[in-house]
Amino acid sequence: MTSSAHPPLRPSASFWLEPFRDYLTIESGTSPNTVENYLRDVVRLVTFLAGRSIPDPSGVTPEILREFVFYLKDVGLAASSIRRQVSALRTYFRFLAGEGHVKGDPTAQLETPKAWRKLPTVLAVSEVEALLGAPGPDEPLAWRDRALLEVLYGTGVRVSELVGLEVNDVLFEDGLVKVLGKGSKERLVPIGRRALGAAALYAREVRPKLDRGQTKRRFFLNARGRPLSRVGAWGIVKRCAKRAGVTKRVTPHTLRHTFATHLLEGGADLRAVQEMLGHADLSTTQLYTHVDRDYLRSVHKSYHPRA
Repeated sequence: MTSSAHPPLRPSASFWLEPFRDYLTIESGTSPNTVENYLRDVVRLVTFLAGRSIPDPSGVTPEILREFVFYLKDVGLAASSIRRQVSALRTYFRFLAGEGHVKGDPTAQLETPKAWRKLPTVLAVSEVEALLGAPGPDEPLAWRDRALLEVLYGTGVRVSELVGLEVNDVLFEDGLVKVLGKGSKERLVPIGRRALGAAALYAREVRPKLDRGQTKRRFFLNARGRPLSRVGAWGIVKRCAKRAGVTKRVTPHTLRHTFATHLLEGGADLRAVQEMLGHADLSTTQLYTHVDRDYLRSVHKSYHPRA
């Protein structure tokens, strides 16, 4: 039953959230705070599934859950929050399986951040070119999507930083992007002429048509003229990667990692890459960029006098 202390949950009854709340509260004796956190975590999954036209939990597979967990990482959730999310999903699907609402438990093989060992995939230059060329010229928002992809790969910004860019943050004359990073730290990141050209065309031809006075001065807008969300940016990248025929898993974080790795492979100074990525600690950049061992050996062999 629902009381004034527990307002009705919005998602459809097909996800059994009210019975799940009762299960947590009555049968499991879970604390009220944990109950609300778990319900919020499950609602986040339901929202994610809605974007993939999955109407109920029976359509959830281990692959979809893994994609969801990586999505949480891509949009900036802390590892501790993702661990709680995974715990909530395990409890939720255990409840569903026990009640006969799903046949199996898709969380059985789900890893937590503590178990992650793989660093993000790096795209080859040819894959990046295919991705950047994916937005079709006949699509009304093609130049918005092209500009978004070019800026992500051209600057290495986080997805939260990308959607937070304001109109005046793209300094076209200086070839720089002003980025507000973690801890409200501001940095200037160079942007190449191709990315700058795509951004300029979007700003001149597309954005004014989308602007309906509700932009909050954000640079990237959605089709309704509102600021593009992190989820929206994530979806654009995924859709374009599929269209480009890139078989690797591609997210905004993939492009950030590819940006840094390509710079290092081209001979960029590690501290310069650190500055562009907005890392406070150089060791973070070293872990993040993870230049492969063969490349490091080739650099050593080419430049060390006693190699």
